[in-house]
Amino acid sequence: QVQLVESGGGLVQAGGSLRLSCAASGRTFSNYAMAWFRLAPGKEREFVAGIKWSAGKYYAGSVKGRFTISRDNLKNTVYLQMNSLKPEDTAVYYCAADPDGLGHDYDYWGQGTQVTVSS
Repeated sequence: QVQLVESGGGLVQAGGSLRLSCAASGRTFSNYAMAWFRLAPGKEREFVAGIKWSAGKYYAGSVKGRFTISRDNLKNTVYLQMNSLKPEDTAVYYCAADPDGLGHDYDYWGQGTQVTVSS
């Protein structure tokens, strides 16, 4: 069983920055593929960014160049640095884990953290 706990959300003005953190349980965290998704009111859940065990990173087009995903395997933590935030980035952000490391099946999810960007 993998447990994920997100933190770092909040209210920020457009153009500002936030860093989200996701602490994971599990002795083989370094093998997991990790990702961030978001869910905005009235919209479907959207992939934001992902990082594999090899540290290969990939991003949604809407955040590329503004958001950076990273991981610290010693701390069992994945981060999402969000810069140049826009009101359309407002959503609940969820951390997800794929223990198989492939980034295809995210079986474990955190409880979510709210990010609100004011104009």
